[in-house]
Amino acid sequence: MRHAYVYYRIDPAQARLAALRGDALLDALTRYCSQPPRRLRRCDDPSTWMEIYEGITDFAAFSAALERAVLELGCIGTTVGERHLECFLAPDPAPEG
Repeated sequence: MRHAYVYYRIDPAQARLAALRGDALLDALTRYCSQPPRRLRRCDDPSTWMEIYEGITDFAAFSAALERAVLELGCIGTTVGERHLECFLAPDPAPEG
């Protein structure tokens, strides 16, 4: 399974609206994940946020749904710059011996 991490900066003046839209985004994408998605903010920079989506079986479908939902929910209007999507896999087990 794949895990997606999306990081971006928000406009601090729109933090409340960004949180509302971000939570709606997480809710919209829950069905693609084996665990509930969550949102974090950077410790030393509260305007940098990250969304974490874990246990994705169909990454292409997830990615397309994410793009649609970001536009439909107006998430772009509360960010400064681009949203960055990264995909990770668990490492292969180390060989024995």
